[in-house]
Amino acid sequence: MSTILKVENVKRTFGTKVLTHALKEVSFEIKKGEFVLIMGKSGSGKSTLLHQMGLLDTPTSGEIYIGDKNVRELNEKQKTVFRLTKLGYIFQEYAILPELTAIENVYLPMMVNTESGNTPKREKAKQMLEMVDLGHRLNHYSNELSGGEQQRVAIARALINSPQILFADEPCANLDTLSTKTVLELLKNLNENVGQTIVMVSHDPDDQKYADHIISLEDGLIVSDKYKVKGELK
Repeated sequence: MSTILKVENVKRTFGTKVLTHALKEVSFEIKKGEFVLIMGKSGSGKSTLLHQMGLLDTPTSGEIYIGDKNVRELNEKQKTVFRLTKLGYIFQEYAILPELTAIENVYLPMMVNTESGNTPKREKAKQMLEMVDLGHRLNHYSNELSGGEQQRVAIARALINSPQILFADEPCANLDTLSTKTVLELLKNLNENVGQTIVMVSHDPDDQKYADHIISLEDGLIVSDKYKVKGELK
């Protein structure tokens, strides 16, 4: 498999007089088609790392390559376009717009994506919702959906522009056990059956069974970077 994301000596510090070193020269690679889990306790730097990779924040130093593009060289306008056309995001708070129906939430990113061309937006959004087993909830608003259903709407929305990488930041933090299982199995199926590259942040050790590449952080440093071989971490 080819490398789709490469992180080289990335540092992220916050503050001016008193510096907080959230990331300390982090380096690793992610192959296309992997399901990567970034593990760590609260404050370990895992969400900060995801924000650097997802172009939601800018590293203090170091380089990040997505495909053959050094994304650190992009200006803010180019980053916005890159995020919209190449990357997908799922967050723990769903971020579903309450004034829009499920299908409208899903096709919204296509409306601002100039590269989507003449692709029928509503039809593609319907396909995405059917893929996450919400074909029967197309015209429902967020207050008519459970937390798990709202998160599946968010997943469909994240996939609408066919992202190279899907980033998920603690996507099950606000879900009950059954909804968590549903969402994680959905992500695993997307990875295995569609070949979607997924990078997910989690603090729950049970989530390791869904991933094939597990990176563990502690105090802004990578303390483990392992692949699963026949069910065992190597």
